[in-house]
Amino acid sequence: MSELSKTAIVTGGSRGIGRAISMRLAEDGFSVVVNYLGNEKEAERTVSDIINNGGKAKAIKGDVGRVEDVSRMFVTAMETFGSVDVVVNSAGIMPLMHIKGADMDIFDKVINANLRGAFIVLGQAAEYLQSGGRIIALSSSVIGPAFPGYGPYIAAKAGVEGLVRVLANELRGQGISVNAIAPGPIGTELFYAGKTEEQIAKIGSMAPLEPRLGTPEEIAAAVSFLAGPDGKWVNAQVLRVNGGFA
Repeated sequence: MSELSKTAIVTGGSRGIGRAISMRLAEDGFSVVVNYLGNEKEAERTVSDIINNGGKAKAIKGDVGRVEDVSRMFVTAMETFGSVDVVVNSAGIMPLMHIKGADMDIFDKVINANLRGAFIVLGQAAEYLQSGGRIIALSSSVIGPAFPGYGPYIAAKAGVEGLVRVLANELRGQGISVNAIAPGPIGTELFYAGKTEEQIAKIGSMAPLEPRLGTPEEIAAAVSFLAGPDGKWVNAQVLRVNGGFA
């Protein structure tokens, strides 16, 4: 990217897929707002890595499920870098829980982080972005196989895909694209949590392209495409980056 003045906000940008997205967009020439909630050390490490590689970045703490936090993040991004041009909603949690006998407190937390958070972030993005802006939300390819225990997570991510299509229509004529990326199984801390080695191996063998887990960098590459000049005519789509997993 030749325009170094552009700015990207990446929610959940300090670790895993979010960190890879933050690093890639910085390589592409964006100033990057690295949003985080609980791990300031990892967020500052991501910012330091971007700056050490010649980029610009700022860590901003905030809960995507709280309107006031998300609003402050956008205001701070504008004050720091002068614009918001790309918004990537990557923040999320994935506790596994069966529908029968469900812990509703956990259900509410999943919906708050993954669906309410997406709703708030996408809404704020629609307020701030101008023509040429790109809004990208992370969904999940696990919607397809519908594994037991993923009910709340799948419900939230299916909702995110719906929001993306609706917002694309609501922004008709404004020159702002809205898309989702649905990663397959990716080798991150979020994926590994609560799974046995046998489960991890089984899931990793399901992609017909190659029997392996995906990498955060492969998801970041897809974000780079949608955020860059070659993605300008892609809108209201769900890009499933999963090796054919589902």
